[in-house]
Amino acid sequence: MTRKLVFHALDWVSSHLWFSDIAVALLGLFIFSCILQRLTNKGPMLWPMIGIIPSLVLHINDIYDWVTKWLIKTGGTFHYRGMWMVGAYGVVTSNPSNIEYMLKTRFKYFPKGKYYRERFHDLLGDSIFNADDELWKDQRRIASSEPHASRFAKYSLHTMQDLVHQKLLHLIEKLANSGDRIDLQEVLLRFTFDNTCTVAFGADPGCLAPDLPEVPFAKGFEEATELTTFRFLAPPFIWKPMKFFGVGSQKRLKKAVLTVHDFVEQMVADRRMELSKIGTVDDRSDLLLRFMQIKNPDNQGEKIQFSYTFLRDFCISFILAGRDTSSVALAWFFWLIHKNPQVESKILCEINEILSHRNSTKEEPTDVVFTMEELKKMVYLQVALSESLRLYPSVQIDFKEALEKDVFLDGAVVEQGAQVFFCAYSMARMESIWGKDCLEFKPERWIKDGQFMSENQFKYVVFNGGPRLCVGREKVCIHADEDGVKVVEGHNVVPKITTTLHMKDGLLVTFKSKVEAKPGRHYLKSGFNGA
Repeated sequence: MTRKLVFHALDWVSSHLWFSDIAVALLGLFIFSCILQRLTNKGPMLWPMIGIIPSLVLHINDIYDWVTKWLIKTGGTFHYRGMWMVGAYGVVTSNPSNIEYMLKTRFKYFPKGKYYRERFHDLLGDSIFNADDELWKDQRRIASSEPHASRFAKYSLHTMQDLVHQKLLHLIEKLANSGDRIDLQEVLLRFTFDNTCTVAFGADPGCLAPDLPEVPFAKGFEEATELTTFRFLAPPFIWKPMKFFGVGSQKRLKKAVLTVHDFVEQMVADRRMELSKIGTVDDRSDLLLRFMQIKNPDNQGEKIQFSYTFLRDFCISFILAGRDTSSVALAWFFWLIHKNPQVESKILCEINEILSHRNSTKEEPTDVVFTMEELKKMVYLQVALSESLRLYPSVQIDFKEALEKDVFLDGAVVEQGAQVFFCAYSMARMESIWGKDCLEFKPERWIKDGQFMSENQFKYVVFNGGPRLCVGREKVCIHADEDGVKVVEGHNVVPKITTTLHMKDGLLVTFKSKVEAKPGRHYLKSGFNGA
């Protein structure tokens, strides 16, 4: 009887209810949900079924400024949700206390997580950049010791000086004589790529040759990092089938990763062959050779036998950290100096003051090399770089994954499995963190009593923070005279949506006068950001 009543009811509904009635009802429900969401949520609009996606698509060209706007509106933290059934949800924060809580106080409960690791795994494997827990600790221990070894530090400095004097300055002189326009960001990417490769495994790819050749390994590396970004922008149900069937960007990514892996694996094989023949190498100290000669203190001093995969992935992570972060930092620094000539004048005055204390010599300008003691005296240069990195951090946004439900210090609830984004780019533009002059390029904010004054690492999260604070920071000077670099008038400079804060259209410049090895145009801090 009950079954008959149900069938009769369904029959009546189907005969009296029109499709238009259903459509109107769904539309009403949609509108009601939107109004309710807008009244109850302080953050950006989360649409029914599709969450934050329409807002992201609408603001894709100014996404960092859009995120900044909402962080300011919400007092530093807001929640988001992705497409229904995809499961993307989480928190975006710029509150330094939240960031310290996540990166330090509750470090082990906020790892990089599966979301991050599976997107970078093809390129980086289980290397330090992509590892968590004990695997990360083991690699961190190795990474912390080797880059700080005196012999490795001297080798790094020597290779940098050689690259600057033998290649970079010759290239710039050629460009100055021809008057050609060139993308300075591209030149710096080539420079840092050659340098990190030489430091990593003693091989110079030759990207800075006078004709700026296309190097297969360098091209493959750049494509691999670019195409990996797609996995962060597209939901898994799009990029994972593309990877499985080998189509589109994922097919190109596979080819690029293969090029990178083949090259580095050959380097590993060559170094192992070299060591097997002569036992030890005393005249070079590249990272790969040093790793192959590390001794195990728990096993009577025998060498640790790292696998091919470990050595390959570690070197690739080292190159990724050194190439992109350093080059984009220098590109933004040049652009800010161009816009603020008074800062450039102060830097040059400081450098000339330091040089005036040198004993008079007859050395040519191209032979001028700073000592570490002189570099430490370049306070204004250091604060100018710090201020440049504050406004344009190389890693503009980063995130962790919550292993369990938690509550931040500002009261924001973090669900288990949620992604927590923290945006260094946005933090630099918030009055609540940096004051009313936060948008200004003001190196003086870093000076106290004539000395550089460092900031709280969770307020200035450029080098990450907590246990994953950047492993190493180098100081490097590359020289150009004050009339050397001119940004092409009218050239548009905006950030690019990628894993590091590249300029979308590069930095188009000309070199108007002969570049000399006069000190003081670049000061570089780099390392394993976020490792």
